[in-house]
Order: sequence, then structure tokens, then C-alpha cells
Amino acid sequence: MEKIVIKGGKKLCGEVSISGAKNAAVAILPACLLINGNCRIENLPNIKDVNLFLQILENLGATVKHIADNVVDIDCTNVNSVTPDPQLTDKMRGSSYLIGALLGRSKKCITKSPGGCDFGTRPIDQHIKGFQALGATVELEYGMINAEADELIGANVYFDVVSVGATVNVMLGAVLAKGNTTIENAAKEPHIVDLANFLNAMGAKIRGAGTDTIKIKGVNSLHGGIYSIIPDQIEAGTFMIAAAATRGDVTITNIIPKHLEPISAKLIESGAKIEEFDDKLRVYVPDGAKFKKINFIALPYPGYPTDMQPQLVTFLSTVTGTSTAREGVWDDRFRYVSELNRMGADIKVEGKLAIINGVKKLMGTSVRATDLRAGAAMIIAGLMADGVTEINDIYHIDRGYENFEEKFIKLGGDVQRVQVL
Repeated sequence: MEKIVIKGGKKLCGEVSISGAKNAAVAILPACLLINGNCRIENLPNIKDVNLFLQILENLGATVKHIADNVVDIDCTNVNSVTPDPQLTDKMRGSSYLIGALLGRSKKCITKSPGGCDFGTRPIDQHIKGFQALGATVELEYGMINAEADELIGANVYFDVVSVGATVNVMLGAVLAKGNTTIENAAKEPHIVDLANFLNAMGAKIRGAGTDTIKIKGVNSLHGGIYSIIPDQIEAGTFMIAAAATRGDVTITNIIPKHLEPISAKLIESGAKIEEFDDKLRVYVPDGAKFKKINFIALPYPGYPTDMQPQLVTFLSTVTGTSTAREGVWDDRFRYVSELNRMGADIKVEGKLAIINGVKKLMGTSVRATDLRAGAAMIIAGLMADGVTEINDIYHIDRGYENFEEKFIKLGGDVQRVQVL
């Protein structure tokens, strides 16, 4: 076991480069199952969720070759299994995308219900609705999902609620289906667009990704090629908030600034300064500046990202006055609040609403990473706090951030990973 130990009170200053997007990677990797030939994926983040997916593909029969740092060749020509390893799929939510990919490839998938971070109920009813519209039958029994079809036929799919996972899965199922598919009330996140761009680069015909209506014209086959994954919006946002929270001055490179606009808007509203360039931005806090309380709601893109909610709540925990955060996506994403309160924060949770009464400072203590993004928030809290903070259960953090503590160290943070006996 390992833990992260942080000595707080230091401003973050310098430059940090952002890795490839986790959420795009875990959608693009299963999409390789649909392709005839070799796919070279560049800017692939070296994180646990990606490595798990590569193991899953290899266990299914794919050939995976690591060409260079963050560059992998994947050839799924010899894949002949429709049953992913349940010990691997149980560790990540993104494994649900294997259903759409294997349905598209083999017209059948038998898999365990997906794992990943626990934010309360995370149903796949919209996924199933989409598969059924395409002509598949889906049975759920004893924690297993059995999906199959004689053939997949394009259809109109309307989601009752916006769902990133369901949008990805129906896209994967529809690209090789016969006829045309229209997805309405589709998710618009950057990684939805990246998946569509990847599939189109391999011969798919997808229009409208990034809007609430996606249109897909089924094709007979997809070919191999080379594709580079977009920068990680959530990693970039995490460093933006860390820079502001420590009253630092950080330039964040290898980004798409437009993807960060909801985060930038809230930081500017709070009193931080942001300078934007073509593929980078600078976040800094002038000497003597005072932060202002703010209110925000976590919503599907282009709203403020739910995956950035814990980080912003952590930042607001020492802003004078009462701020509020409302979670508009998941049922139970405030479990980390008890850890912040252990550090001296004054946050009350009422259902999907967190009421944040700013305190003068946080104090270092022993805390847990209750999930992936909450783990990132605990690192920010440790950097803000007086004294030493020890973060346990850091395997959550490793699922989604590449070289995370090394990047903070480069910016001047006193962050160490240590072995726990």
C-alpha cells in the first residue's frame, strides 16, 4: 500500500503539461474492437484505467504493442471472445463501453455489471434502451449483462436524461449497423466529440457530435489508422484550481482552452486571474487579492463539470462567506466532504446541495481519497492546509491522473508518495 504525504503552505508556480484525456481514452480503446487493422493511439495517458482496458483487450485476443511513451498499437483482428474478464471490468465504470463495441463487432456481449467510483445509483437503463432500439435483446441476471442481436439496424434513439455513457455505447453499436441512427438528447462532452473524430478517421460517418443530436450512417467496415487523444479537461481544471487555491502562478500547457471555459468562468468570478493563449493558459492570484464567495451547479457539458465539483468545493472551503455547490449529475457525490471537515472545513450537505461556510484555514491530518476526483481534491486541500496531510486509498487517484505528484513537485509543492507497511 501507498499513501501521499503533503506539507502544505507553498504556492504553486511554474508550468505544467497536461496528459491525454482519461474519459476520451476509455471510450476510444473499446472502439478499436470495431476496426479491421492496426490502430495507433497517441497521447494515451499512462493511468490505471487505461492499462486495465489494454489488459481487457489483450485477454479478448487483441495484440497490444507499446511503441513509445503514451503511444500504443492495437490490432483486434484476432479477437474471438465476447466475454471480458470480470475481475478487470469490475474495477472501472468505462468497461460498460465493451457492450456497445462487442455488439457492434460480434453481435453479442456477456459481461459483469461495470465497477468504478461509487457515487450512489448509476443505472444503465438508457444504455439498454439504446441497444434495444438498435435491435438487441439485453438480459440482466445475477450481476451479469447478456446482450445479443441477429443484426443491428439503425434507429431513432431518444434519451430520457443526458447520459455520457449511453451516448458512447449507442455510437459504438451504431457505426456498423445497417441504415441510419439518430441519437437525440445526446451528451455533448469533449470526449464524445473525440470519440466521433476517432471513428470518422477510421471510416465511420458520424455528424453532430458536440450537439444534442448525433446522426450516424452505418458503414460496412472500419479501417486502421493513427489518432491522437485530446488533452484532459479535468486534469487541466484540477491544476487551475490548485494554482488559485495556493495563491500561485501556474501556466498550464497542452490544453484546449474552450473545453475549460466553465472552470475559468468560476475561477474568475471568485477573484482569480486567467490569461488565455492558443494551447495554454495562465492562472494566478495577485498579491493581496481577496477571493469572493460563489455559487455553482455541476451539470452536463457545457455546464460546470461534475468531475470538477470536489476540487472547487475544496477551494471554496477557505473563501470568506457562504458559498453553495449543487450536484446536478450524480446522487451521492459529496462523500468526500467528511474528509474536508476533518481538516477543519465547515461544510454541510443537504441532499445534492453543499453549503460551504468559509474558514480561515485548513489543518493537515490523515484523510482518504473516497473516489478519483475526491482524491484530487484531497491533494488540493493538503497543498492549502497548514501542517502535514496524509492521503490514503490513493489507488483511486492513480486511476485517472498520470505522474500526478511529480507534476505538483515540479510546481513547487511538497508532495511525496510513501510506502505504508
